[in-house]
Amino acid sequence: MQGHLIPLIYDLNHEVYSDQGITLPALKALEATGLISVAPAGYVKKGFGQHTRLFYFGRPTKIRFPEEAGNQLDLGHVLLTDKGKAQAVANCDVQSNQRFYEYVIEKWFQQGLVMSSISENSDLAIFPFSSVAFE
Repeated sequence: MQGHLIPLIYDLNHEVYSDQGITLPALKALEATGLISVAPAGYVKKGFGQHTRLFYFGRPTKIRFPEEAGNQLDLGHVLLTDKGKAQAVANCDVQSNQRFYEYVIEKWFQQGLVMSSISENSDLAIFPFSSVAFE
């Protein structure tokens, strides 16, 4: 999944989204313009082996799934369309949001996934994530 932009919108009632102005009406407006696709049942990416890496603003996060093969990752309720991906790359001046990152990691942890990441202060240290808040 490296290189694919994925919004990871799980629960619109959570303040990590509402504090950024991400609401159902805002998503419906983006969907009407063809920038995103919204599915109440959600989207999943299937076919993962036991390990994969995802990146958040260049920050690698390694995910360990419970099974050796046939795993899936919950992607939330929104995907960018091709038009949306092009707009996101060309026009968005977005910044990393540590609170959002921690929210997503906690969500995946609750689903039984184990995450680890290279420390920002060291190219060598790897720290497993748990349900506690990060630095």
